[in-house]
Amino acid sequence: MKSVLILLLITTVNIGTNAQAFLKAEYIGSSSYEDIDNSKTGGKGDAKVISGGIRIPFSLKMDENNRPTTWGMTIGGSYTSFTNKNIPTDLCPSEMLNAQISLLHMRPVSKNWSLLASLGAGAYTAHADISRIKMKNILAHGGAIFIWHLKDNLDIGGGLALNNSFGYPMAFPALYLDWRLGGRYEVKVSMMNAVEISAGMQVHENIKLGIIGEMNGSMVLEEVNGEDMMFTHQYMVAGFRPEFTFGKSLSLSLTAGVSAIRPAYYTKRTLKSFFKAMDREHDPEFKAAPYASLALAYKF
Repeated sequence: MKSVLILLLITTVNIGTNAQAFLKAEYIGSSSYEDIDNSKTGGKGDAKVISGGIRIPFSLKMDENNRPTTWGMTIGGSYTSFTNKNIPTDLCPSEMLNAQISLLHMRPVSKNWSLLASLGAGAYTAHADISRIKMKNILAHGGAIFIWHLKDNLDIGGGLALNNSFGYPMAFPALYLDWRLGGRYEVKVSMMNAVEISAGMQVHENIKLGIIGEMNGSMVLEEVNGEDMMFTHQYMVAGFRPEFTFGKSLSLSLTAGVSAIRPAYYTKRTLKSFFKAMDREHDPEFKAAPYASLALAYKF
C-alpha cells in the first residue's frame, strides 16, 4: 500500500519541456498467490498491461539560467487484464482500467530552485465499461514540489501532494529525484514518471543496451460487498533492455527479465486501514514470474 501511494504521487507531477507520446505492452507470467500470512492459497495468475499517454506543453520560456517556465498537460491510461485461477474476484478483479488527466506547471523561483505543480483527476475501475463509472471511481489529485538543481545532472526535491484516496482530501509527502550520467556509458536514477534505476551502454549510434530496475503500479476504487474499497496492484521488475532509435523522434525498447514480487490486494478506503496495512509484515502477493515488455515513444 505505502509504495503504491508514493508512486501515485510521483506520477501526478511528471512534466517535460517536449511533447511526447508513448505506448507500452507488458506481460507478467503466471505465479502462485500468497495471503497476508505469506502462505500459499492454491491460486495463481498472470497479468497483461497496456498503457499509453501523451504529454503536451502549451508554452515554454527559458530564463538566463536555462531553466524553463512551462505550462502543459498529460493524458494517460492503462488497462490490466488478469488470468487468475482459484482466486475469487473479491480478492483480485479480472481487469482494471485507469485513466487520468493533469494540468502541469513548472517555473524557476531562484537560480538553483524550481517549483513544479499539478492538478488533475482520474478514473480507476475494476471494469472497462465507461458508462458504469461513478463518482466513487474518481480520484482528484494535485501537489507542489520544490526542486533543487544541485548539479547539472542531479535534481532533488520534495513537497506535498493532495488526493482523496480515503474519500476526503488528504496531504501526503511527495518526493522528486532525477540523477543522470551521460556519455557512452549511462546511469540513471529517477522518481518522476515511475521509480527507475538503469545502467546502459551506447553500442551504436542507434542502439543502446542496458539493465533496468523499475516499480510500476495501478489501482482500483470500487464498492465491494457494500464497502468502499481500494485495490492495489504493483510490480517490481528487473531485466535486460535493448533500445533502438529511428531518426530523432522514434524509439523502441524491449525488456526481458523477472517480476520479483507483485503485491495485489484490496483494503478499505479508510485511514485506519492504511496504517494497518503499513504495519503488517506481508501483503497478499503474486510471487516471482517472467516479465517481458515492448514500448514505443515518439517525441514531437
